[in-house]
Amino acid sequence: MPTLNWIGKDKVTNHHLEVPFRTLTHSYGFTPESGQSPTKTDSGNLIIHGDNLEALKALLPRYEGQVDFIYIDPPYNTGEEKWAYNDNVNDPQIRKWLGEIVGKQGEDLTRHDKWLCMMYPRMCLLQKLLSSTGTICISINFVHEHAHLRMLCDEIFGQNNFIGELTWESTTQPINSGSARFNLQQKVEPILFYAKDKTRLPPFVLEEADNGLCYPHQGKYGPCRYEIIEKSNSGEYARPTMQFSILGQRPRKGKRWQIGMDTAQELIRRNRLEIVDGMVKKAIYPEDEQDKRKYVPFWSHLSAKEVGTAQSGKRLLNTIIGRDTGFDTVKPPQLIRELLKHVRKDALVLDSFAGSGTTAQAVLEQNAHDGGHRHFILVESMDYAEDITAERVRRVITGYPHKETEQVEIYSQKLTAANLNHADLLLAKARSVAQARKDDFARIKGPTVKDSCLKVVGENTYEKRMPGTGGAFDYYELGMPLFTDDGCLNNEVGEEYLREYVYYTETRRPLRRKRQEGSGKYLLDTNNDVGYYFYYEKEHPTTLSLNTLDIVVEEAALYVVYADICALPADRLKKLNIVFKQIPRDMKHF
Repeated sequence: MPTLNWIGKDKVTNHHLEVPFRTLTHSYGFTPESGQSPTKTDSGNLIIHGDNLEALKALLPRYEGQVDFIYIDPPYNTGEEKWAYNDNVNDPQIRKWLGEIVGKQGEDLTRHDKWLCMMYPRMCLLQKLLSSTGTICISINFVHEHAHLRMLCDEIFGQNNFIGELTWESTTQPINSGSARFNLQQKVEPILFYAKDKTRLPPFVLEEADNGLCYPHQGKYGPCRYEIIEKSNSGEYARPTMQFSILGQRPRKGKRWQIGMDTAQELIRRNRLEIVDGMVKKAIYPEDEQDKRKYVPFWSHLSAKEVGTAQSGKRLLNTIIGRDTGFDTVKPPQLIRELLKHVRKDALVLDSFAGSGTTAQAVLEQNAHDGGHRHFILVESMDYAEDITAERVRRVITGYPHKETEQVEIYSQKLTAANLNHADLLLAKARSVAQARKDDFARIKGPTVKDSCLKVVGENTYEKRMPGTGGAFDYYELGMPLFTDDGCLNNEVGEEYLREYVYYTETRRPLRRKRQEGSGKYLLDTNNDVGYYFYYEKEHPTTLSLNTLDIVVEEAALYVVYADICALPADRLKKLNIVFKQIPRDMKHF
């Protein structure tokens, strides 16, 4: 397989292993009932302020292999934006180079190398966090880093785990790509789509209640739903051959059948066509849609009409926050909601380039829509993580004021070949209606031609309040490192993190067991018939001896005991099936 090389690759390939492990410090919890409070909500929703490389590593003990879906929108590296790469790569020759601000192509000819140095260790950690059936979507643009990102992902996730490439119509306005000669317009952005292990992906199952797979009517053979088989017979849709008789009836005036004669005869043979409420309708029973229930088409193109544009995302963000936030382009929530429809309703969703918090809004709205229980983890390094990212999530949860425009059609006249001879009279009539009703509306639109009709529309704008989605989250800052610079244990770190860290480094599993009181308080958990104990006291050293063996409270085939000192000889430890590990010397650094 072809590989990608760049300046600094050899220094960052394993950089994620060298990043110091830091704790997460809880700042506050937020619920719609209590607002902001120092109490944890334990909702499963997290917003983390801090460098995403360190934050992703801090998440590993609890979340390695637990994340179902990742969506990230990293810097596109267009040369117009400014982004800093200050990772402390332990190499004096590139430390200063990596710490510079990445700018325009003409100012910084190595910005593509820096972008890859920034992305590589982060993608490695994201791959570790994904579950075995997890997927990741990465937004980028076609011009600058698209090819580099594809090869980077092939290297980290494996070429065989490439699912495909989606395209999002990010704008409906022409964008000059910079080529004056060709004036090439770029209106779509790619989204790379990878799996942790494509062979383990379940089929995408359609579970939404409003997808047409409900059966509210009683047909000849039980519950079914009915579908009218007529459509317009005007303009480009006019087809005389579709005017035949079905069950003794012809289409209504101005209509034609949607199906041909052969199809109609086959449906009649299967008792799928009936006359209901005076019209010929198609009866659809559950067995007709078995395949639809199992396999959902995931269309690769996401149009602006369906999911919105970067500009509509920007307008929505400014509406929610109540001011101009300064974000030029913002992903619309509907774009990410479209992706969320294809993951489990209880999925854990991660966005480590959270920006303004669109992913959290998408998760909350999709949960409110389909009754799901998805959770989100956002990571944002910039200072606006609190006053924009978290503030947006608060307002989505509780509701926010917005303006809603109501349109009323006050004039409509069908255009035909006959009345077009009197077009001036039709326009005069339309303008007269617009003038007469101008005081009833804030704005009059028209006369315009739409759907072969001359129309005048009145608009009024009202102040309304968008209802909240409900939900909660906990806000964290990156905390202290677990180890000091000289390798000693940082005694200021809470014991909760020490216990989670030790158990994770031993088992590569999150510590789910709650700490007990009394003699069992040093037990972390038992895994694969091995009991793990962290015999630690912040105020004084601990000694494993005959007098302290009562810390072992659960029978296992082998015992791994961490303590400061061991007073038992090696042969006695072997006889007791105990492996002693010294704090902090034997605590693994990962």
